[in-house]
Amino acid sequence: MSEETRDDAKLRDMERDRRDAGEHMTTNQGLMIDDDQNSLTVGERGPTLMEDFHLREKITHFDHERIPERVVHARGAAAHGYFQVYESLAPYTKASLFQDPSKKTPVFVRFSTVVGSRGSVDTPRDVRGFAVKFYTEEGIWDLVGNNIPVFFIQDAIKFPDLIHAVKPEPHNEIPQAQSAHDTFWDFASLTPETTHMLMWVMSDRGIPRSFAMMEGFGVHTFRLVNAEGKAHFVKFHWKPLKGIHSLVWDEAQKVAGKDPDFNRKDMFEAIERGDFLEWELGLQIVPEADEHKFDFDLLDPTKIIPEELVPVKRVGKMVLDRNPDNYFAETEQAAFHPGHVVPGIDFTNDPLLQGRLFSYIDTQLRRVGPNFAELPINRPINPVRNNQRDAMGRQTVDKGRVAYFPNSLGGGCPAHSPEAMAAFTSYAEKVDGRKIRVRSKSFGDHFSQAALFWDSMAGWEQDHIVEAFSFELNMVNVMEIRERVVTELLAHVNADLAKRVADNVGVELKGRVKGGKAGEPGKSPALSMDKPADSIKGRKIAILAGDGVDGAQLEAVKKALEGEGAVTEVIAKTSGTVKTADGGSIPVDRAAPNAPSVIYDAVFVPGGKDSAAALKKMGLAVHFIDEAFAHFKPIAALGEGVALLRQASLPDLPEGGDGVEAVKGVVTGPDGANVSDFAGSFVAAITKHRHFDRQAEGVPA
Repeated sequence: MSEETRDDAKLRDMERDRRDAGEHMTTNQGLMIDDDQNSLTVGERGPTLMEDFHLREKITHFDHERIPERVVHARGAAAHGYFQVYESLAPYTKASLFQDPSKKTPVFVRFSTVVGSRGSVDTPRDVRGFAVKFYTEEGIWDLVGNNIPVFFIQDAIKFPDLIHAVKPEPHNEIPQAQSAHDTFWDFASLTPETTHMLMWVMSDRGIPRSFAMMEGFGVHTFRLVNAEGKAHFVKFHWKPLKGIHSLVWDEAQKVAGKDPDFNRKDMFEAIERGDFLEWELGLQIVPEADEHKFDFDLLDPTKIIPEELVPVKRVGKMVLDRNPDNYFAETEQAAFHPGHVVPGIDFTNDPLLQGRLFSYIDTQLRRVGPNFAELPINRPINPVRNNQRDAMGRQTVDKGRVAYFPNSLGGGCPAHSPEAMAAFTSYAEKVDGRKIRVRSKSFGDHFSQAALFWDSMAGWEQDHIVEAFSFELNMVNVMEIRERVVTELLAHVNADLAKRVADNVGVELKGRVKGGKAGEPGKSPALSMDKPADSIKGRKIAILAGDGVDGAQLEAVKKALEGEGAVTEVIAKTSGTVKTADGGSIPVDRAAPNAPSVIYDAVFVPGGKDSAAALKKMGLAVHFIDEAFAHFKPIAALGEGVALLRQASLPDLPEGGDGVEAVKGVVTGPDGANVSDFAGSFVAAITKHRHFDRQAEGVPA
């Protein structure tokens, strides 16, 4: 345990005095509160009531705490594109964008980190926002989700507490964009429902390689409603066609310093070169009759529907193919709201979703103004006709004297259209119950799916989860909080997980564990990232070269990699060109000081005696190889280029025989090796993304 500072001790004394004084929670008007953790609902699983003045006051105050940037999801990047359904989904929904396979629906998609401010970096351990605005002929549909399918809390009334806990601590505004501090883990350790989400965020899902290589989820259970009024429950998934890949933690930290705009730049540059970002939309569809067939509650946002129980039906593709013209006008002024739906898509009584329906509109009114829907990026493509007038930022010049309904002076227009197919009509769900502040008992299991997630991970994924929890908790100064996380959360997920973390953070487990592993949840292979990609499209490959490089080898491998869709960059000691062994020259894309290994997915060292000798003497080149190896990335070398790998003293190097060899992601070949075979082996190594079977410990990086 790290020693507490004088300020830490003073704060703890103040907090103890407040507890001893028996301070009671009140509203801003001084009204004492009986329950601050559950929204007022109709029955245990019914809808949230608008009369819940405490919910509205608490969230309204929270929504207005920051100006002008977003309270959460402040740092973002976005792109334009389109969505196209594969076949009509008329049996499930009447939404127009899901009817005609020949129709392309325009979209605008914003990705973001959650915790940090606009001035933070792209690669902290954090949830990533994944918000999609569909410009349909029936109006705007905003599918506002994340790259993780569950959330920390079950009820929106707890959202201000969650964000207050994870944001920089209010007495010193430290730390920025990090959950690794006392207040977050204090909240988490006292809120068992966070456990499942913690497992996801502490996995490599919390540090994605790129926006194009992460999944997206609608998080909540929604409804699809067809033209006959029949409804199905649905979970929305975005499946990236480039596969699901992440950074490793040491790499993510270094990228934050070397290239803080890493993910945003990656997307912008990919679109500019025509390497468009692509996902398939997947639906998990559940008949209403099966609402209660699972051992978890469909309305609980801390739960997934395992894909082995309900397969994901891939119904269409989204392509992002155009960058914004102006960051502020488009990306920054984009206003998303989960309450923006179209006919055929409706809500459920998920208490987190119900609160978001209020919170998002309130936030946009404060952040962008009451006429945010008139801004070009938020404007629907179909006509807008209503009796709303004036207010800040009004752009429409309304004509005529009528701005009310009913009216006769305007011919009764704009009129209601209750019978129109394109009119939105709320699903006629029967609701009956008492007004209460109680969480449904069906929301009470906080550990089984966390255990399922752990048991579904490959060995290296489990190692990374242990390392992440250990890193975070070692940043927590109060030992009691560390102990609660281990004994009250992790020990209920998996005994081995708890013990490994406890050993790393100085917690004594003996006699303090109240529960062991939460049953035998089995495994869900869909949860693991331990899968190769279908291609290396968009991967960034470094080519290290010096004067005297074998130009033929360099060009042949470069051509082969680019033929597979990869992006290559030649790196040398300085900018300009490098001379080839036969007297030619090759342009240098980046000078070594501006080309850290952490911004590349793999590295290739071509042959050439003089080039290899120069690289061996260049500290940046040796460090590049060491660091790439320590981050488990594919490394390849031909001919004399292998000498640089030996200079770096890498373990697990191939023996250096007559042909192409590949050992744990390190590919080598002698002069005269078949370049096609060599490139093929290197491509195969890159599709695996990382090679966690190698022994990287001890390699200086």
